[in-house]
Amino acid sequence: MLGRLKSSTGRHRPPARQPEELVPDSEMDSYLAALAPEADVETTASGRRFGNAQVLQLRLQLMANEQLRELAEMRQTSPTALAQEWVMQRLEWEARQNNLV
Repeated sequence: MLGRLKSSTGRHRPPARQPEELVPDSEMDSYLAALAPEADVETTASGRRFGNAQVLQLRLQLMANEQLRELAEMRQTSPTALAQEWVMQRLEWEARQNNLV
């Protein structure tokens, strides 16, 4: 074996460490509880919370979509926020016209 002695004991792993006892972290529990969604809150699959709101999908013709994006950019907002603002204004107007307010 060219000068090396073969050890009859071979290589050994160090003894496995015993797991440390877990100490409850009340601050972490409180933090996680504050982040947890309420039981009745609606969400999308991505985890975003909407409270009592419902998500609607709006399909626009290509030209209308481009016009909406340009107007939103001019007003330094998003197309979604601008469309939502317009819908809310229209609903308020409709309610006043029909004496629903």
